[in-house]
Amino acid sequence: MTDGQFERIKEALPEVDGRSRPYEDHWKVTGGIFWVLRSGAPWRDLPERYSSWWATYDRFRRWAEDGTLQSAARKLQGELDAEGCIDWEQLGAHSTTIRASRSAAGGPLGAEKEPNQPRRRRSKSRTRI
Repeated sequence: MTDGQFERIKEALPEVDGRSRPYEDHWKVTGGIFWVLRSGAPWRDLPERYSSWWATYDRFRRWAEDGTLQSAARKLQGELDAEGCIDWEQLGAHSTTIRASRSAAGGPLGAEKEPNQPRRRRSKSRTRI
């Protein structure tokens, strides 16, 4: 995240956490949050340059729960819309529904071939000779 990008959302981020302690560097942590969201990597794989993964995840969770992220996104969206940077004609939602087989949901394999057949149960006790 560039300095200019961070300056746009800086005012929407709280100065003090819920425990009345000042936050550490927002720039590093927000960069880490965007890195994880963009890459799809687990929080534990966050590079050290962004702060510890736990501090970054904790702040992301707190901000998501208290609405800080949503207010920052609305503020940024309003500024970009006022500047004419958002083309609302290009936005739209498209969806397709495809029926998945039972096995895609964790059902038994081959269930789609014999839907009316009862499942065989294995006997719990086996006789050894």
